[in-house]
Amino acid sequence: MLAERAYVPNMTRVLTAEDLLQPGIPEHADLVRGVLMVREPPGFRHGEIIARLTIILGTYVQAHGLGRVVAGDAGFKLESDPDTVRGADVAFVSRERLPHGSPVAFPSVAPDLAVEILSPGDRPGQTLAKVADWLSAGSRLVWVIDPERRRARVYRQDGSEAMLGEDDALDGEDILPGFACSLNVILEATA
Repeated sequence: MLAERAYVPNMTRVLTAEDLLQPGIPEHADLVRGVLMVREPPGFRHGEIIARLTIILGTYVQAHGLGRVVAGDAGFKLESDPDTVRGADVAFVSRERLPHGSPVAFPSVAPDLAVEILSPGDRPGQTLAKVADWLSAGSRLVWVIDPERRRARVYRQDGSEAMLGEDDALDGEDILPGFACSLNVILEATA
């Protein structure tokens, strides 16, 4: 996840999810209650962690026929009127909740698991607001991975939280039954 700043190409109207698909809209952006929040492109380490976690999760999900894993800020429409579209660094949607086919735009479903990878410029308030949006929209589990501090925080829909150190494992709980992966493995080459 990267620090956000507002980008409003036309101050006279609130943007919609459909507007995000138009030319001229920056690629790295979320739409938060009709306001475009632009982020800087992620750095190499950020991309490396996303790729590693996507491979690990994707392999597990495919082997067990659990649903789909997406990455690279795949957008999900979490609210309407005004629209909120959030992009997750990595996300899992269970087979039962998958939209029919692969939508070109933004499915109106929250992922079961949303994963955010922090970047040095991220602000705690923005990160917590994004976590709140995921959970309020129906995500059951959110992992926020902090590569700098080599730890992760786990947020659950029931309001409980957990802090994990680098030797602890991220657990799929009841969302990805049997899945566990050490944070050290995910952060492998970033030390």
